Amino acid sequence: MILFCGDPHGKFDHIIQHVQQTKPAAVIILGDLCLSQPFDQTFSSILTLTDIWFIHGNHDTDEVRYYDNLFSCSDHNLHGRVIEVDGLKIAGLGGIFRKQIWYPPELPKYSTKQEFITKCGKGNHWRNGLPRKHRSSIFPEDIKLFDGLKADILVCHEAPQDHPYGFHAIDDLANCLGVSKVIHGHHHDAFIYDSDRYQNVGLTSLLELVPIID
Repeated sequence: MILFCGDPHGKFDHIIQHVQQTKPAAVIILGDLCLSQPFDQTFSSILTLTDIWFIHGNHDTDEVRYYDNLFSCSDHNLHGRVIEVDGLKIAGLGGIFRKQIWYPPELPKYSTKQEFITKCGKGNHWRNGLPRKHRSSIFPEDIKLFDGLKADILVCHEAPQDHPYGFHAIDDLANCLGVSKVIHGHHHDAFIYDSDRYQNVGLTSLLELVPIID
């Protein structure tokens, strides 16, 4: 069983208790963790019980402590990767679309992070690089990380086109990956889709998925 967790926004007791009770094969957190302490410290009581993965959300770059406590734990970062859990290949795309960078269906203003760093001015740099806010922005180069890869499930922070605030670019990525399911967070009041291909996991909600073995 795989446990998908809607945006925790600093609340993790329900995740920890559920893992202790059910011992899933993996936990995947769908962004906006807003960690007040390091990732490994937050989940220390369950790190030996399951594999824990995350994608980042827009609020994970709101504060320096959120950023450092999350992104220092690269071994658990699913963004731009495909992993295999219980026979399922799961791809992860963190972040959101922002008008300053790329807001589909508009053409991107910047294709790469380096292009934006070069043009945004040194006064806007953070730690000699990309402004902190835009470290949770989706650039076209983030999508290119999946070129040639295939998956069964796409987990993302942004929603697909069928959501009132969704994006066709998410569907495009899902189709290129060949996934049968898209699971996302970000929208706290879970939207109910007409198709079972899509699942919006709401604020602090939990979704159990049991792989079907042919």
